[in-house]
Order: sequence, then C-alpha cells, then structure tokens
Amino acid sequence: GLWYTPAIYGLAGETVDQAYVREANTTREIAGIVDVSTLGKIAVQGPDAADFLDRVYTNMFSTLPVGKARYGLMLREDGIALDDGTTWRLGEDNFLMTTTTANAGKVMQHLEYLLEVVWPEMKVHLTSVTDQWAGASIAGPKAREILASCVTGTAVDNDTLPFMGIVHGEVAGV
Repeated sequence: GLWYTPAIYGLAGETVDQAYVREANTTREIAGIVDVSTLGKIAVQGPDAADFLDRVYTNMFSTLPVGKARYGLMLREDGIALDDGTTWRLGEDNFLMTTTTANAGKVMQHLEYLLEVVWPEMKVHLTSVTDQWAGASIAGPKAREILASCVTGTAVDNDTLPFMGIVHGEVAGV
C-alpha cells in the first residue's frame, strides 16, 4: 500500500533470518508489539449492518454480541478470497471492520458496489475511518501485563477483556 514499514528491527550484524527467529522467540517467550494502525478501517452502520456483514463474509456477524470481535473472510463473486480481517461490534447497528492495508480501497469499493448495485434496499452506511483509529497488536505471555501498565479506566484481565473482547479505557489520557 502507501505505507512503509520495516521488515525487521535488526541488531548490528544480524541477518534477516536471524532477526525473524529472535523476534518470534521474544514474542513467544515475553511479548511483541506491532503498530497495526495502517490496517484499513471501515465503519459499517445502520439497521441492516449485521445482515450486510453476514452476506459479505463467509461467517456470521449477526450473532456477534456487542463488545466482541470476530475474524472474517471476504470472497469475491467468483469465490476467490478478496480480503480478511476482524470486525468489531461496537453497538447493535454499529460495526468497525478492519481490512488488510493494501486492500482497504478495494474492499471499500467492493462494499459500496454491493450496496449500490446488488442490495440497494439495504439500509447500511459505510465510512472509511482508517485515519481516525490507531491500533497496536500486543502478543505473548506478558501482553496483558504490558497492556495493564498503560491502560487506565478498565481492567484488562481475562474476565473483563476476554479473547476477541472490547473494553473502553484510556491510554495516555486518550
């Protein structure tokens, strides 16, 4: 896409393969953090939003509870994969879809086409919100400890923030 990201954070004299192994092992043993703000993000809102997502993904989103996220695979009309990502249910008729960075524009065009040509009766509004949302992926056994050290206003334990769950809190006052 239009974003430049480093392939590795190499140490002096380290090959790319050595850096991959070191970074993977560090993530598995401690934690790894990556900026995922470049992912495409699309607000999908309206009374037919859940039904629309059921139609564009291979799996169900109408059954997703508010405050949870789910992975989805999106196919083209010929059955070939178009994109994948997670979609979060922020409210009953309010979803936030993530797309791959490079396909954000293609996915938006595909969804707009479906709403304008294939299912024009659906009451769904799409808004590209890629620039409005930042993101970080934190993985590894110390991920919750790291998250707890910078999030205020909510707990981030397994009960409060389960797998694919959503909580509202603050980081650096935001």
